[in-house]
Amino acid sequence: MKAVIQRVLSGSVTSEGEVVGSIQKGLAVLVGIARDDTADDTEYILRKILGVRVWSNEDGSKMWCRNVKEIDGEVLLISQFTLMHVMKGNKPDFHNAMPPEDALKVFNALRDKLRCEYAPHKIATGNFQHYMNIHLSNDGPVTLILDSKKRS
Repeated sequence: MKAVIQRVLSGSVTSEGEVVGSIQKGLAVLVGIARDDTADDTEYILRKILGVRVWSNEDGSKMWCRNVKEIDGEVLLISQFTLMHVMKGNKPDFHNAMPPEDALKVFNALRDKLRCEYAPHKIATGNFQHYMNIHLSNDGPVTLILDSKKRS
């Protein structure tokens, strides 16, 4: 499982002309689910989303010390199978991505665990397997790329 985590001042997802998810200050997270991902991969990404320290302390004197829960932030979780690409010349190949019907179950499990371990009203999502317009107001910018298969 791969995740691109961005610190944002706000974010929203529009699908079929409607805003389907929006947040204020927090994290926008693009998630790619691999064919061989397991519950362990989901747990790893969950822990990183909730634990990654990308905000300073309250007076700004120390960077990288607070996570999304500590700032009472929100999470915009968006499925993005294209993160699982492999380049074949100039064409991306997505055979490493989990098939949609299985990926939806994994994505929903991640969403549900985030809501359970943080707060249901703080977790917004896009529309799985739909064309989406994503609007973000990046803060920093701060962008982190995680891969559950490459842990340190």
